[in-house]
Amino acid sequence: MASIQLRREESIPKQQESPRSPEAQVGMKVEDLWDVLEPQLTPTEKFNACFESIPVSAFPPAPSSQVIEIKSDTSLAEAVQILAQNKILSAPVVDVDAPEDATWIDRYIGIVEFAGIAVWILHQSEPPSPRSPCPSSGSAVDVAINGINKAAILGNLGPESAAMTSGNFFEALTTSDFYKNTKVVRDISGSFRWAPFLALQTSNSFLTMLLLLSKYKMKSIPVVDLGEGTIDNIITQSSVIHMLAECSGLQWFESWGTKKLSEIGLPSMSPNQIIKVYEDEPVLQAFKVMRRKKIGGIPVVNSGGSKAVGNISLRDVQFLLTAPEIYHDYRSITAKNFLTAVRNYLEKHHEDSPIISGMVTCKRDHTVKELIQLLDCKQIHRIYVVDDNGNLEGVITLRDIISRLVHEPRGYFGDFFDGVLPLPANSRV
Repeated sequence: MASIQLRREESIPKQQESPRSPEAQVGMKVEDLWDVLEPQLTPTEKFNACFESIPVSAFPPAPSSQVIEIKSDTSLAEAVQILAQNKILSAPVVDVDAPEDATWIDRYIGIVEFAGIAVWILHQSEPPSPRSPCPSSGSAVDVAINGINKAAILGNLGPESAAMTSGNFFEALTTSDFYKNTKVVRDISGSFRWAPFLALQTSNSFLTMLLLLSKYKMKSIPVVDLGEGTIDNIITQSSVIHMLAECSGLQWFESWGTKKLSEIGLPSMSPNQIIKVYEDEPVLQAFKVMRRKKIGGIPVVNSGGSKAVGNISLRDVQFLLTAPEIYHDYRSITAKNFLTAVRNYLEKHHEDSPIISGMVTCKRDHTVKELIQLLDCKQIHRIYVVDDNGNLEGVITLRDIISRLVHEPRGYFGDFFDGVLPLPANSRV
């Protein structure tokens, strides 16, 4: 079982004495603000003040491969290929029938993401359960962040374990007319009660954006251009971590980044709180648990033990649909069989993936800076904390890191909620 242990002597990208990248320029803005803030402010208060003063327009534009739009008449099969080829978790769905002068609310229909695709697969593998709880209306935050469509789908997942699937199940599914004819907008994409997705505009603050990506659990946020009615940028948790990695050497970053993980309360869970699946459980159980718990990845643990043998993320659901033939040799697709088959497939095709490199682990005495640099370098979304014997002690995600930077001020929610949905003047909402 391949594993990467974070060691201080391993090579980590060297910090630049004079940062010049667009991300580092954002860090310099924070540095300038940091120096003039009142000295009696706590570090958290300083971070909040700095990020509240910087507009989202200052965030570097995403690579063109990450600002992908999927047309509303695209099939599920085509959507999976688009997400997989561009290595993105989600993409906005644009209405092919929208007029050229449409506002962004009328131009876009929703978001298609691997999380929704995983739920669709679960529904194909097992019949609806009469014991499934009915979706509740939820709080305003639940509705705003998770969307009505996706909240309803989640409520329809039964409480029982996922079904064990045979080795040829997904090959039969992906060759069916049902799969080929399923449209992303009708069956997969999620939307909100009053808009296709939650969005920012360029005048919103970094603080609002960071709160959305941490406390409110969004993995990416579109930034819309109200005048053009289009998406101007997409900011992800990963791009924020990359920005932080580029700020190495700056005073404000070093004062925070040199702290040990334990000093900032990470990991925030005890070993018995770790959400996991065992290697002999159905692979679909991993995706079902992730969806129900609203997490993006889960460790696969050896049967009856506490040592992780691999990691499965929501993104990995693509391998059930893009390479269904690789499970032929298995009577059933367990989590272990899934990891083995996907690793062999990727190695054969010389493709890189976190599944091949295996678990990335660290210890509690590593620093925030070391963790950020490794997350950015490996382009992964989580690192597992282990003890000296390799037993799991916790999980640290991109969201956990971002959440330690800022906190939601008292009474801020009203401003945040009003500001994150920019409405055009002629909006129909």
